[in-house]
Amino acid sequence: MAWLAFKYLTTAGLVVLISELAKRSDKLGAAVAALPLVTVLTLIWLYVEHQPESKLANHASYTFWYVLPTLPMFLVFP
Repeated sequence: MAWLAFKYLTTAGLVVLISELAKRSDKLGAAVAALPLVTVLTLIWLYVEHQPESKLANHASYTFWYVLPTLPMFLVFP
């Protein structure tokens, strides 16, 4: 249970950090938000939890393919 709470707090802290950065600087907030931090963090959690390498590879591959169709959304938002 403590591990799950740690994962929640760490991941939520990352989102809060990015939103705070965005308040101070649009460019810096966008640059940090554009980094694949959540994906890397997810891969770290899977690795630490001793998931098979195939699971990590599949996650990374699916993330790549699922990001591509969402990219035009960022042109519509502004």
